[in-house]
Amino acid sequence: MIRELPFTLAGLRQAYAEGLSVEAVIEEAFRRLEAIGDPGIFIHQARETALAEARSLGNPDSRPLWGIPYVAKDNIDVAGMPTTAACPDFEYFADSDAFVVGRLRQAGAICLGKTNLDQFATGLVGVRTPYPVPLNAVDPEIVPGGSSSGSAVAVAHGFACFSLGTDTAGSGRVPAALNGIVGLKPSLGVLSGSGLVPACRTLDTISIFAMTVADAWAVFETAAGYDSADAYSRQLPVKQLSASPGTVRIAVPDDASLKTFGDMAQEDHFRATIASLRTQGAVVQEIDFQPFYDVASLLYEGAWVAERTAAVGNRLIDAPQTLHPTTRAIIEPGLSLTAVDAFRGLYKLQDLRRVCDEILAETDFLCVPTIPTFVSVEEITTDPVGPNSGLGTYTNFVNLLDLCGIAVPTGLRQDGRPGSLTVLARCGQDAAAAALAATVEAGPLGATTWARQKSTMTTSEIAAGEIAVAVCGAHMSGLPLNKELISHGARFVKSSKTAPEYRFFALAGGPPKRPGLVQVGAGSGGSINVEVWAMPLETFGSFMTGIPAPLCIGTVKLENGTDVKGFLCEGHAVEGAVEITELSSWRTYLASVVASVPQPDVSDEKLTAHAS
Repeated sequence: MIRELPFTLAGLRQAYAEGLSVEAVIEEAFRRLEAIGDPGIFIHQARETALAEARSLGNPDSRPLWGIPYVAKDNIDVAGMPTTAACPDFEYFADSDAFVVGRLRQAGAICLGKTNLDQFATGLVGVRTPYPVPLNAVDPEIVPGGSSSGSAVAVAHGFACFSLGTDTAGSGRVPAALNGIVGLKPSLGVLSGSGLVPACRTLDTISIFAMTVADAWAVFETAAGYDSADAYSRQLPVKQLSASPGTVRIAVPDDASLKTFGDMAQEDHFRATIASLRTQGAVVQEIDFQPFYDVASLLYEGAWVAERTAAVGNRLIDAPQTLHPTTRAIIEPGLSLTAVDAFRGLYKLQDLRRVCDEILAETDFLCVPTIPTFVSVEEITTDPVGPNSGLGTYTNFVNLLDLCGIAVPTGLRQDGRPGSLTVLARCGQDAAAAALAATVEAGPLGATTWARQKSTMTTSEIAAGEIAVAVCGAHMSGLPLNKELISHGARFVKSSKTAPEYRFFALAGGPPKRPGLVQVGAGSGGSINVEVWAMPLETFGSFMTGIPAPLCIGTVKLENGTDVKGFLCEGHAVEGAVEITELSSWRTYLASVVASVPQPDVSDEKLTAHAS
């Protein structure tokens, strides 16, 4: 029955293939909305427009989102609909689509209307609106999360397959955590800002909410694209989404710097999620997170408060009464800030960015709780600012540092509230972050009773414009030189083995230790563990120039008989080397070296220190 149909990409595509009409799906979407009985989700419903589009949608061929219902946050233009940014006095009717909305329309997606938000996208709680406040989909006593409140609630209730939000300080991630769904915050500039009412134009991005990582990524791939009309648009390639490599380096806040404001259920759930990543092979490093908190504190100081003030324009002076009281209180101080204040803020950020960059250079991902704790409607009524600030603990620094991120549900906490992890990565590493997030997504699909299907990300193929590169040593995931692959735009494809015709050596010299792979012919060697990465052709040349002798790039035959480019070693270099062919793995060799080093007797050290 259509009333039981999961509004996911897989569910809707299958239903359409079996003959269900798009018009019936749109009717069902609005029936579900009516049954929810929450007047705060939408600012503008577009039922008749959506039905008209459904009737005239045409052929689904080559339209990846054909017939898929979605909603847009009401600071994003949809042609023929009003845009208010949750300020009735600001309202105007859009005569054209925002760039992203236009791409979705071309792909066949149907917009159901415009959703509620914290006014002018200023807030993380979702209650700073002159319209009825939307109710959290999983627990109405909890704030819905902002500023993209209506967009998150619509997906969590299951009447919109996906939604558009925005994210400056965490508005695409915090509501996802509070409503038990996925929130994808892309690298800045990948989704065009044309047709978006800015909050902080230098930090804004459109974001995507969906039930699953796979659905969010499918929408992201469709919506992404360079827009010459947007000065902040960037030509960053959107890579294929494939399985995450077995070993990655993850940095997490250490015990002293993890902030959950006394919420032990949140702390325990986060640590359990990280433990599950460890069991999958992740190398986890606990770090002092204070530099990232210091960056976060800048967002509502100096330069960026003034930028929010600039976005609102003369309204603060000419019509301050049209602003929500809390919104006005937050951005009004920007009127008294000077250019000197702005430059001081930029200098401070640059100093902190250098510190954070040094930390990021030693890891592949940051993993943090999406929110430190939950905030109730009662708490935010008593204190409109403090709890809101707390919700931004793990989100406010992200766009200031030009990172990408994805918030993913990780199952229910011990108290039944939704758990959520955010995976953060460097600009352009959106696919890698999403792939890692998919390995831990779990729990209910928002507020629905639909079953979560196990993630089935498969090995991806080498795309046009890429070349396959096999690595067998320190360039593998989680090892020190993997960052050289990533910096050249490479993406993980699969783990594999060579054909059984190679000998493997730990070369003399070092540190660091280096492997040597030498082809000797069938029957004379063994199969060696490798990882296959896909590298853009335009960066392959510069990558090769950085490879020192006696290593080189040659042709490596894999166990399935295919040939790829990969690391080989000049034959003369194996003189004096240690053969490790029997181990078949550089990781196994490294582990054996560590195991062979005598460990100090801690008790003896303590006794000696005491005696002295």
